[in-house]
Amino acid sequence: MEIRIYYEDTDCGGVVYYANYLKYFERARTQYLEERGVSVSGLRDQGTQFVVVHAELDYRSPARYGDTLIVDTKLAAVGQASVTFAHVLRERTSGRLVVEGSAKLVTVDDHLKVARLDKLTLAALQGPPQTRS
Repeated sequence: MEIRIYYEDTDCGGVVYYANYLKYFERARTQYLEERGVSVSGLRDQGTQFVVVHAELDYRSPARYGDTLIVDTKLAAVGQASVTFAHVLRERTSGRLVVEGSAKLVTVDDHLKVARLDKLTLAALQGPPQTRS
């Protein structure tokens, strides 16, 4: 997935504000899920939600206004009620490494109690992206 860096993404020095990388990770996870036929809103309607319980970021080089980043998102680990995603952000033109990180998400029910992922969702998460016709 591509992320274009706009002025609003940066701090007063023109460098991407550190917390925005977490937003980029969220967008990339949502796209990862959607590409596998998993709708976040559909899960919510069925009484299941993902909540982030742990996130890590390692800043390698600054991204700046006008850059375009490529976000590579992979499923790093899967449990009965959790998934961990690994994210790598690179500057599109040079391939320069900008940020590496991960996020562990737990599934919960409507009362925010940990709930197991259903087998169909687990299979979809671990499968390849679906082709669209």
